[in-house]
Amino acid sequence: MQLRKQLGLSNRGGFTAYLFVLPSIIFLVIFVVTPIVSTAYFSLTKYDLLRAPEFIGLDNYRVLIGDYRFPRSITNTLYFALGTVPAGVITSLLLAVLINRSVRGIYFYRAMFYLPVVSSFVSVSLIWLWLYEPQFGLLNDAFEALGLPRMKWLRSPDTSMLSIIILSVWKNMGLNMVIYLAGLQGIPPHLYEASEIDGAGRTSTFFRITLPLLAPTTFFVVIVYFIGALQMFVQVFIMTAGDPGNPQTRGGPLDSTVTVVVLIFDNAFAYLKMGYAAAMSFVLFAVIGLVTLVNARLLSYDIGY
Repeated sequence: MQLRKQLGLSNRGGFTAYLFVLPSIIFLVIFVVTPIVSTAYFSLTKYDLLRAPEFIGLDNYRVLIGDYRFPRSITNTLYFALGTVPAGVITSLLLAVLINRSVRGIYFYRAMFYLPVVSSFVSVSLIWLWLYEPQFGLLNDAFEALGLPRMKWLRSPDTSMLSIIILSVWKNMGLNMVIYLAGLQGIPPHLYEASEIDGAGRTSTFFRITLPLLAPTTFFVVIVYFIGALQMFVQVFIMTAGDPGNPQTRGGPLDSTVTVVVLIFDNAFAYLKMGYAAAMSFVLFAVIGLVTLVNARLLSYDIGY
C-alpha cells in the first residue's frame, strides 16, 4: 500500500493501467532502447564479431571524418530524401483526391494503385533494372518512339540517383495514397456543401478547405516518409551493386548512389568493422532525429472546425 502511495497509484485503476502498458514498455526497452544504447557503446569500440569489443573511445568518429565516401553518402541520402518526399507527397495527395469518389469500379483502381506497395522491393527493383537498360529497356524504347534521345539511366552519374528516385516514388505512392484517402474521408462533408453554396470552385475548395484540413495527415506522411527515405538501402543494393566481389563498386557509378546505410552494410558485413559501422549508424540516427525535429517545426499545425 505504501509503495502505491509513493508511485501515485490509487485503488481506482492506476496500478491496473500500468499493468496494461507494461508489455508495450517491455517491447520498447528490448527492441528500441537496448539497440540504441548498444549501438552507442559499440561505436566506441573496435569490434569484428570474432573477438571481444576493444574500447577505443572516439577513434571511429575521427576515422569517419576522414572517410571520403561518408560525406558523399550523406549528400546522396539527403538528395534522395529531398527528391522523393516532396514528389511522393504531391503525387499521392493528387491521386487520393482523384479516387476519393463513388464511381463504378473505384475499388479496382484503388487496389491497382496500391499493388506496388505489397510487391517485394527486390522484385520491383529487378523489373525496373530491366526497364532502365540503355540498349533494350522499355523506357528508352518509349523515348525513341517519341523522338527523344535514349538515356543511360543507372549507367550515368548524372541520372543514376534520379532513376532510383522515380522508382521509389512509384513504389510508395500507393501507401501514402491510402493514408491521404483516409484523411479525405474524415473531412466533414458539410464544409464542401457550404463552399458549393458560396460558389467556390474546385481549386479554391482544395486550397481553402481540403489542404488545410489535411495538415495532420500531411504531417504524418512527411515525417514517416523522410525517416524511411533516409534509411534507403534495397534499391541501391539491387540496382547499383557493381562487382559483387568488390563492395567499393556498390553505389555507383562513381559513388553517385552510395548512401549511409549502404556504407553501414559494407563495413559491418563485408569488412567486419562492426564498431565503425555502429559509429555510422549513430551519426545517421542523429541526422534522422535532426531532420524529424526540423520537419516537426516546419509542419506544425493548428486545426479547428
